[in-house]
Amino acid sequence: MREAGMAEEASYDHVLTSEYAVLLAEEFNRNPVVNDEAAFDLHPPPPPIDPSTLPLRPPIVTIMGHVDHGKTTLLDTLRSASVAKGEAGGITQHIGAFSVPVPNSVGTNLQKITFLDTPGHAAFSAMRARGADVTDIVVLVVAADDGVRPQTKEVIQLVQKDPDVQLIVAINKIDKPGVNISKVHNALLVEGIQLEAMGGDIPSVEISGLTGQGLDRLVETITAVAEMQDLRADHEGQACGHIIESKLQKGLGPVATVLLLRGSLKPGAHLIAGTTHAKVRVMNDSTGSPVKAAVPGMAVTVSGWKDLPGAGDEVLEGSEQDVKRAAANRQCKAEERAMMVDIDAINVQRRLDREQREREETDQHEITIETEKPHELRLIIKGDVSGSVEALVSAVQCIGNESAQVKIVHTSVGEVSESDILLAKTSQSMIVAFSVPVSRSTTVLAAANNITLFSSKIIYQVIEDVRQRVASLLPTMYEKRVSGEASVLQTFDIKLSGGRTKTIAGCRVTKGVFDKSKKAQVVRDGEVVHEGRLDTLRHLKTDITEATKGTECGVGLESFGDLRKDDVIQIYNDIELPKVL
Repeated sequence: MREAGMAEEASYDHVLTSEYAVLLAEEFNRNPVVNDEAAFDLHPPPPPIDPSTLPLRPPIVTIMGHVDHGKTTLLDTLRSASVAKGEAGGITQHIGAFSVPVPNSVGTNLQKITFLDTPGHAAFSAMRARGADVTDIVVLVVAADDGVRPQTKEVIQLVQKDPDVQLIVAINKIDKPGVNISKVHNALLVEGIQLEAMGGDIPSVEISGLTGQGLDRLVETITAVAEMQDLRADHEGQACGHIIESKLQKGLGPVATVLLLRGSLKPGAHLIAGTTHAKVRVMNDSTGSPVKAAVPGMAVTVSGWKDLPGAGDEVLEGSEQDVKRAAANRQCKAEERAMMVDIDAINVQRRLDREQREREETDQHEITIETEKPHELRLIIKGDVSGSVEALVSAVQCIGNESAQVKIVHTSVGEVSESDILLAKTSQSMIVAFSVPVSRSTTVLAAANNITLFSSKIIYQVIEDVRQRVASLLPTMYEKRVSGEASVLQTFDIKLSGGRTKTIAGCRVTKGVFDKSKKAQVVRDGEVVHEGRLDTLRHLKTDITEATKGTECGVGLESFGDLRKDDVIQIYNDIELPKVL
């Protein structure tokens, strides 16, 4: 192995990866057998040579913007459904897909527009980016009374990275008194967004999602931009799309919202997404109505999945046999990737152990400084849908520093179960129930096992709670706060029983109050030479407990007899500092 350039892997206890095993076999003039069956997978069909011959499809429009800028309220008005009122904390917690019919008055060949409503909270930036990956047009909602905010800038950066995505700016809340539209235009210009009103090429529409003012013009603008894009897709053949969201639904099990991009999807079709697969049992549209056939641009809820697919996974249709083969191979590869991580960790640890043994055997007497492992807040996260779980994990796993941090033990979709409680007890973890109900029996079981269970429907409440708990794991830090100070004028020795002597300092209190019950330190030439406590504090021949500024007193310290003239004795308190990440 050393001759083959694999000296690092030559130790007897090194676990070889499959790639290295192949190389080693070839070095010995052996032919490694590669399992072709394990390489089988499904892939999307190649794009058509001439897309212009295909039928039109609805544009996929993503509503984006800063939190509380009125995105969901805008969609409420468009589809005449009250969703915003049901959103926890007034913010959208996961992606929703809705089809909105285009009014006949618009005069277009388009019949529908598919809207994606993406969360505006900063923690959902990954989901928001995923929404941009499957969208044709981004409607950036900017509140007229609030202007450009952090998530507004994130959306602009996303759109600027993808030249195929068209941007439309919707300046919302124009019904509020005192708004300054020109100020919003200028703020967008600073971010590189040149609106048509400022001589640029990006259309903008002034709207009120609450009253509906300007929405007809927004629809017209969207349809005009979509017709210029000439969006077309094959309405026949095998389905191809993306998972927008997934969750567990009572009576149906795992269900997922599929946004179809190509082909036709019908009940009975076999689908693969990530490492799971499905035979489509029921398909419903955004209103809950059954769908017999979904075409490109439609978002449908599909049941029949073996397990929950991940939000953002590509969805492909195939024969039952091919789908199951591909799913099995993907699962094996996922397990191999997980194993590779473990193998790397094992090899690193074995190498370190080997080096440690070699140092001990050669008797080098090297001092090994072991860094203290950071304290961990272990979390089990349960959520209502996979996208929310993913976004929450992304938000909390970066909380902490080198002294205290978050470790995600397990994540899944669905209610907190007894097995979650047992896992939390075994792994000494805390359970976060995000937007899922927690039964009384589960709460009692958690309390009986001393398991912390935090439940909330608001993501920023979860983030703040986790941040506080991680901060509490930080080592306690103290600050010395000096409350009194005395200068040593002279020293003298007094005789004690048994022939012992003790040094007493004649002092004058120069600052604050000299309190005998508190800690003391001796400062000499600007450096602390002793810390301890007073055992003697006298004024003339009287024992006292404290001395105020200007008082002359005799001072003796416990276990310290090297007091000198011009030393400074300080009385201080140890103040515990707040733990902040």
